[in-house]
Amino acid sequence: MLFQHLTDEHFMSEALALAAEAAGEGEIPVGAVVVCRNRIIARAKNSTEKLTDVTAHAEILAITAASEYLGGKYLQQCTLYVTLEPCVMCAGALYWSQIGRIVFGASDEKRGYKRLKEPVLHPKTVVQHGVLADKCSELVLKFFAALRT
Repeated sequence: MLFQHLTDEHFMSEALALAAEAAGEGEIPVGAVVVCRNRIIARAKNSTEKLTDVTAHAEILAITAASEYLGGKYLQQCTLYVTLEPCVMCAGALYWSQIGRIVFGASDEKRGYKRLKEPVLHPKTVVQHGVLADKCSELVLKFFAALRT
C-alpha cells in the first residue's frame, strides 16, 4: 500500500467541517482534530452550550479523546488542527499534554493565547498559524453577525 501524506489544509478542512456543525448547533464555531502518524485519532467541536460546561472547548475535548485513544496523557507525536487560535485555558491544557505541534486557522485577537506576554505553550511545541485562515475567520464572523440580527 502506497503511503499518502495528507496536507495541513486537508486536516484543517476536517476541523472546519466540525466547526460548521458546531455553528449549526448554536455553539461558537470551533472545530479540532488531532492527528498522529498522518491519521486522525480525535475529532471535537465546541460543546459548551450542549454540555453546559464552560471548559467544553473543542481543543479540550480533542485532547481528552486523543489521550484516551493513545492510552496516555502525552501527545508529543501529535498535531492539533484547530480553526481558531486557542484561548489561554486551552493553551494551558495543550502545554500539559506536551502536544508536538499546533496548527490553527484564524487568530483571536481578543481571547487567543498569543496576546499574553509570557509563553504558555510547551517549549517544544511547534506552532503554525494561518492555514485556511480566511475560511476559518469567515465562519466565526458569520456566526456572530447572525447572533446580532
